[in-house]
Amino acid sequence: MARAMSDTLNPAELTQSLVELLTVKRDGEHLFTGSVQPGGVGRMFGGQVVAQALQAAQHTAPEGMEAHSLHAYFLRGGKEGVPIEYRVEADFDGRSFANRRAVASQEGSAILNLTASFQQPEDGLEHVDAEMPEVTSPEDLEPDAEVRRRFLDSLDDVSDVQRAMFERPRPIEIRSPCAMHWMSTEKRPPRTYSWFRTVGTLPDDPRIHRAVIAYASDYTLLGTAALPHGLSWARGELKGASLDHALWFHRPARADEWLLYATESPWSGAGRGFNQGRIFDCSGRLVASVAQEGVIRLAKGK
Repeated sequence: MARAMSDTLNPAELTQSLVELLTVKRDGEHLFTGSVQPGGVGRMFGGQVVAQALQAAQHTAPEGMEAHSLHAYFLRGGKEGVPIEYRVEADFDGRSFANRRAVASQEGSAILNLTASFQQPEDGLEHVDAEMPEVTSPEDLEPDAEVRRRFLDSLDDVSDVQRAMFERPRPIEIRSPCAMHWMSTEKRPPRTYSWFRTVGTLPDDPRIHRAVIAYASDYTLLGTAALPHGLSWARGELKGASLDHALWFHRPARADEWLLYATESPWSGAGRGFNQGRIFDCSGRLVASVAQEGVIRLAKGK
């Protein structure tokens, strides 16, 4: 069971809490249980379900094969405080590739379907047609905890639930040159840039680094589609939920070292927003690509 992420935990303990949250318990050959977020309220964070489903799939993959992609569909919103069951099916085992299908369920109802593909590492033709954007280095940006605190100070009325959510110490630190963009009423181009890493050192197991990247890839993505409209979830103007999530791992990367997440939204309409993301390491190498579509609607009365 993941430990509570409270003010009493130091960075190493916060990071260990995330590792424990993303560690699934094996209950059978292809059956796993995912931990719940201690103190979680309301709807479960989608990145947690994706990361746990990936972990379950990784634990059943053939020896030596590494996850190179996943495709997930969110069926229902997960509930905080309720354990998740992950049932994994081994759909294909080949010499170079393998495929696993994981279904996440709560209280007997499926909440997510995920398919992950695995590959035996090999050399091949290489090219990259994606340059890392020129953005301010993370060392020159304020921590997201300070941004959240400044946001709370700007509000006239803050509920205890809001304050607890914004002030809760987090195992992943985010620093962005677009800080507070999600609160602005100004219409902006649909692009954001965010640095992220765990606040402490992760184990050397590549599977947990892929799981943490999958977890963090659900941050900031859907909100990119709201920027051209000058609207914000934080102000209660929008309602939304992720519909699907796809992630491709291009090369190994450490999630406890700064990674740049560049997102863009080329389209929104029909009550949906489409978003894409690219993740780079500090040396400018493209390490992962992301795509997601989600519901984005005006809140009633807005």
